[in-house]
Amino acid sequence: MTNADAPIPRTAVLALSLAAFASGVSLRINDALLPRLAGDFSISIGHAAGVITVFSVAYGLAQLLFGPLGDRFGKYLVVAWGCAACAITASLCGLAQTFPQLLVARLLAGATAAAIIPLSMAWIGDVVPYARRQPVLARFLIGQIMGLSVGVWMGGFAADSVGWRLPFLVIGVGFATISAVLFMVNRQLPASARQQRAVQGHPRRTMLSEFGQVLSQPWARVVLLTVFTEGAFLYGAFAFIASHLHGVFGVSLSTAGAVVMWFGFGGLLFAIFSATLVRRLGEVGLSSWGGVLIAASLLAVGLAPVWWWAIPACFVMGLGFYMLHNTLQINATQMAPERRGAAVSSFASCFFLGQAAGVAAGGALTAYAGTRWVLLAGALGALLVALNFSRLRAEANRRALRAAA
Repeated sequence: MTNADAPIPRTAVLALSLAAFASGVSLRINDALLPRLAGDFSISIGHAAGVITVFSVAYGLAQLLFGPLGDRFGKYLVVAWGCAACAITASLCGLAQTFPQLLVARLLAGATAAAIIPLSMAWIGDVVPYARRQPVLARFLIGQIMGLSVGVWMGGFAADSVGWRLPFLVIGVGFATISAVLFMVNRQLPASARQQRAVQGHPRRTMLSEFGQVLSQPWARVVLLTVFTEGAFLYGAFAFIASHLHGVFGVSLSTAGAVVMWFGFGGLLFAIFSATLVRRLGEVGLSSWGGVLIAASLLAVGLAPVWWWAIPACFVMGLGFYMLHNTLQINATQMAPERRGAAVSSFASCFFLGQAAGVAAGGALTAYAGTRWVLLAGALGALLVALNFSRLRAEANRRALRAAA
């Protein structure tokens, strides 16, 4: 057996899942920290939410760079280097002395984290056949799911106990460790899993051509617009749940963070039973029911007469989100198989730019109407997005059946 034919090490996806865990922690660490940041820097919560917005904007725009880089130098290797860079930028966040410095550090953190999850998904798309890909992606995303939960909880705990700086330094150490593991595993991969594609012509023109060819696909445009609006409505509301519980019900930030952790447990439930859910509901059923669960959960949190309603609501929201989002992800890996790095990076770019737009709009709405209306708007928007995608997916399936007949 040649190196090119050797099996993929079992640790390969596990190591990527650990990187996704650290990325998830970094992404959501600020959600429950917003009131603490607002108090420490004497700014409003809407202003403090800028740390989420700049991270998301940088994450989204950096995809224009990392997609082609992954195709050119090998996706697994670029993820390893991305984690090494994240160790530096996360530490810079913890060392920031002023709010503008923190904004710049979070901007850099978002740009470096952009290499991790999209290229990991694209690499899985390269090495795992489509028929088996969705459950593998779901298992990979367990790392991100748990990272999102731990990030919110860690932020809330730090806000009440140790201040906002320490979590970023801990995240930096974690990224450094995971980077070393990824470099080691990359050396063990068979040649077929370390594919590189030479870039012809001027790099910038080639990059624009790559993304242009992805956008030329009609179904790719549907998926990208859907994930942009999903990010805007869901995470534009989700980012303010901890602040809502703290401001409306007076619960501590550590408790609010622990409540939001249940979102991750709902996602974990999906990951465990993903194969069964995919088989029974299909893509159309997963996306439509996912939207219904998200909307019901956000409504429950926004209209709850007592804070503990948010516990089951966050759990159900996590299940619904991953039912919808994993369906979108599996479509993203197949939008342009010959340019999968650029395709998945386009997907992640739209998702995080949508989050940035949603959080910015949510911050402005919070200043005028309060967090409750942010949650209610998110519920309605997420439902409409999910149902529209389900309708379009069903129509596409019918056209494919007629073409095959």
